[in-house]
Amino acid sequence: MKKRVAAFCSHGGSNFAAIAEAAARGEIPIELVVMIHNNARAGACQKAKRRGIASEWVPRKRFSDEDEYAAHLLGVLDRYEVDIVALAGFMQRIPPLVVERFEHRMTNIHPALLPLFGGQGFYGSRVHQAVFDAGMKVSGPTVHLVDDQYDHGPILMQRAVPIDDCRSPEEIAERVLVEEHELYPRALGLLAAGRFCIEGGRARLIE
Repeated sequence: MKKRVAAFCSHGGSNFAAIAEAAARGEIPIELVVMIHNNARAGACQKAKRRGIASEWVPRKRFSDEDEYAAHLLGVLDRYEVDIVALAGFMQRIPPLVVERFEHRMTNIHPALLPLFGGQGFYGSRVHQAVFDAGMKVSGPTVHLVDDQYDHGPILMQRAVPIDDCRSPEEIAERVLVEEHELYPRALGLLAAGRFCIEGGRARLIE
């Protein structure tokens, strides 16, 4: 049975689109049932519309406090009977109540090899600039489960990408993004299929 997935996006939603396309091709056992966004101008909205996927605009500023915000998010997720949440470029902290409800069922993708270049303040172009400034020879995406800390949950999958010939952070970003679009759907599909075992804070792939 396919798992029902909600994607959270803030901007272009390229990883959301990659997941949607993999699901449409039948490559992963999921159904994307809703895309939740906090930006009325997010490019992900058009990507969802073109694919017939429902979208819900949930801006944090609409709510008086975090508990009200969390309750609304959980209400949306319950209404769509969501099994798994996939953060795909969502630039806002997820309330602890939501993280707790979806423990080991909420994923995120980070554009560097965690635990390097992760944590609060490390997102988007800032990550690639830090990688470039450090003179790294490899970088690459990390798909991990979400916990109560930034970029900290158990790592599901990573992919090392050679970047020694990249001459700018933008070149690194382009190279890593190609791998993100392949790795995230794969990791999400394996999670949906029950192929990961979480032991002692580590994720192990069940063969």
